[in-house]
Amino acid sequence: MANVLVFTETNDGKIKPVTLEILGKLGGQAADVAVFGDLAADQVQLLAQHGAANVHKLKGGNLDKYTPEGYSNALSGFIKSKSYDYVLGGATSTGKDLFPRLAASFDAGCASDCTQISFEGGSFAGTRPLFAGKCLAKVELTGPKPHFATVRPNALGLNPSPTAGAGAAADANVDAGQIRAMVKEIVKAASAKVDLTEANIIVSGGRAMKNAENFKILNELADVIGATVGASRAAVDSGFAPHAMQVGQTGKTVAPTLYIACGISGAIQHLAGMRTSKVIVAINTDPDAPIFTKADYGIVGDLFQIVPILTEEFKKLLGK
Repeated sequence: MANVLVFTETNDGKIKPVTLEILGKLGGQAADVAVFGDLAADQVQLLAQHGAANVHKLKGGNLDKYTPEGYSNALSGFIKSKSYDYVLGGATSTGKDLFPRLAASFDAGCASDCTQISFEGGSFAGTRPLFAGKCLAKVELTGPKPHFATVRPNALGLNPSPTAGAGAAADANVDAGQIRAMVKEIVKAASAKVDLTEANIIVSGGRAMKNAENFKILNELADVIGATVGASRAAVDSGFAPHAMQVGQTGKTVAPTLYIACGISGAIQHLAGMRTSKVIVAINTDPDAPIFTKADYGIVGDLFQIVPILTEEFKKLLGK
């Protein structure tokens, strides 16, 4: 059996769901979990329920805020001390920055943004999209260990019946080493909604929204169903939405359970960012719009009439 470590991030003290997705896909393979700072008992228990054998709370100076050098130095030292064979984490903003640094420090391979993983006989294999999602490649890591991999949030899904682990929690002292660039302050975004890359439900608007003010009807729907609002590049380029909301090849790649595209034609660049969504619903006045070729459900009509109707129906259904 391989010696596996799963690195987890936290948001307001809660572990990110992608960690549970990874643990559930290890097929009974025992794994440790590492997190920077303290973690509440209920979160440790949640990790144990999904298979964590040990939970290591990494602590040390200059680690209260994320810095690429500090986290990489501290985590590298911890990995060496435990002789892990594989280190896995989420393909989040932090994961995409941290894991290549870790892999480089070990002169090891890194499979990034995997949408499927497997352990066969203790060996790792990952599936990742190539060429804007037009094809999939199964990758295996060779050479000196440890090997590193990041997993796209929402891509694996939660295991409905995971194998529980001991979940023994303990503090571990780590050294951040020399940090040449310090983070002085982190300013939270005004929105309290989940980040697009981790959202389970996304409602996106395109150029057909006509202006930024009209996005309020998407926000109303999102509030009812617990979704995050996104936008196409056309909407962003037109000034209707900030770039942080952009879904697509030059924006964010998402994999929600439900993706509702409102007034989005479905250009290949947009599809590259959301084609791995579990269920796609498209609303467009053009019956020949390319988005309908990828949609599981399509509604031909005016979004300004249909979206408010959907909002009211969801309110009735959810008792809101």
